[in-house]
Amino acid sequence: MTIEINSATPQGTPPAGLIKDASTQSFRADVLEASLEAPVLVDFWAPWCGPCRQLTPALEKVVNEKGGKVRLVKVNIDENQALAGQMGIQSIPAVFAFAGGRPVDGFMGALPESEVRRFIDKVIAGAPAAKPQEGSLEEQIGAAMEAAEAALAARDFPRAAQIFGMVIQHQPDHAEALIGIARVYLEVGELDEARAALDQVPEPKRTGAGFASVESALRLATEAAELSGGGAELEARLAADPDDHEARFELAILRNGENRRVEAAEALVALMKRDREWNEDGARRKLLEFFEAWGPKDPATLKGRRLLSALLFS
Repeated sequence: MTIEINSATPQGTPPAGLIKDASTQSFRADVLEASLEAPVLVDFWAPWCGPCRQLTPALEKVVNEKGGKVRLVKVNIDENQALAGQMGIQSIPAVFAFAGGRPVDGFMGALPESEVRRFIDKVIAGAPAAKPQEGSLEEQIGAAMEAAEAALAARDFPRAAQIFGMVIQHQPDHAEALIGIARVYLEVGELDEARAALDQVPEPKRTGAGFASVESALRLATEAAELSGGGAELEARLAADPDDHEARFELAILRNGENRRVEAAEALVALMKRDREWNEDGARRKLLEFFEAWGPKDPATLKGRRLLSALLFS
């Protein structure tokens, strides 16, 4: 595979170290540390991927033309599955650009050579000076975490997973990054992966609102996934019997699992209006679980608390 691609590169053999293969073990040196000197493109590929065979020669050609202003690292995801998982790779080819020790841009899918050149020119233009950053590792990780949180808030889940994954590469026990990537997995419905990430959080750091919120959200998502009836069936039961409290309770759990949070809160408040004592105050307790999972600033939490206060103090 490598020989075939190199032979297709008009520039011939690239300078030593400019284009190389990397593994999970060498990723830090080949990508993170190397990107302190010059931007590094990481090409995630596999031998069975047809579009990869179209993209990689274009990447090599342009990188070779730039004469050291940018480097290319190729990662075979079949041989480095753990790394691909940590980076949130869901389809290939996937290319990520690193500069200054952290990810700065990326794209997925095969692009024509002109688009590849435009992308690389943008990365080079936006890269910091080719020297090690003066900030400490803690400062760099802090900046990366801010970028990851911003990506998560913008619902750019691949980028958020990528940055959280890079922090974990540096510090495998970084609690906030592990919690962050668990949140990403929750958002895309990959509950097993979310649980695996939370299980890696060191025991002494399983405290605080962040961990509790994700753990509660994971528990609620799992509960919704295990419900036997769908929304239409539960709504039909309620239409036939508005006092079917179990159906209303399950519908609230289901709506939360669908990210229809306000509807979930409204269903539980409606249940409480009909029977405050049902299931030993189960509706109120579940609503408080929702608030914990959503966080205190979520609009659904704010509205749910208003509805609950109006009911309790009416």
